[in-house]
Amino acid sequence: MSLAAVPSALVDPAAPLRLSEDGPLAVLTMDSEPMNLFDLPMWQAWSAALDWLTAHPPRGLLIRAEGRVVSAGVDVKVFAELDPGEAESFWADQLALTQALERLPCPTVFAAHSLTLTAAFELALACDLIVATGPARFGLVERKVGFTPAMGGTQRLAERAGPARARELVMTGGLYRASTLLDWGVVNAVFPPAEFKAESLAYARRLAAGPTQAHRATKRIVRAQLDGGVAAADAVLPALAAQVTGTTDHRRAVAAFLSDGPEHDTVYQGS
Repeated sequence: MSLAAVPSALVDPAAPLRLSEDGPLAVLTMDSEPMNLFDLPMWQAWSAALDWLTAHPPRGLLIRAEGRVVSAGVDVKVFAELDPGEAESFWADQLALTQALERLPCPTVFAAHSLTLTAAFELALACDLIVATGPARFGLVERKVGFTPAMGGTQRLAERAGPARARELVMTGGLYRASTLLDWGVVNAVFPPAEFKAESLAYARRLAAGPTQAHRATKRIVRAQLDGGVAAADAVLPALAAQVTGTTDHRRAVAAFLSDGPEHDTVYQGS
């Protein structure tokens, strides 16, 4: 991946959202202290970042945040200033960000070191994997302003944890620790706070260094199963397996396995 063509606003140190690279891994960092609120500039930055990532897919994406909290969620001024006549198109635009993140062909990891509310949690739920510190807390707390999550969080939470858990979390507006969401199957891994930055980066690096086309096929198979059940996944599997069979990464890894055994050190190149 090369950031040579990235819009300057996404690499500006003062930007609310910055895009950087770590080898084949792209890293999106929210940095709008003190609360990393989702206001119009933050949403615009997300739109620009996802447009670029869609056009230039990396081999892996890590989403993280600087500051005391990951995000305190949507700036309440957005609700106060939104014209009801424009609400449908406004929230359709924000939901499109969630959908664009979900459609990226590479493995995506959301790293939550602390409080992660509303829009940030909804974007986390659009990622393939969520890692967190044990004390990190998550919430879809829109009930506090008489609203419901509008970036797709409710349905994606139901997909991961079941409808009863989704109703509970959204309707109560409670805050849930990562350890609880680990039990629910929402969070994939929990790392100690002191080691979190290094561990989450290593976790994402490992995915980005893997067999890119095979990861893409895995995402498509899971999506087909979620959308249409096992039969739908079975219908797309043979063609996807055939595509992966033709990749250089697969052929080289098979040859290395036969010559060196299962602990071979094949370097995947994304082809």
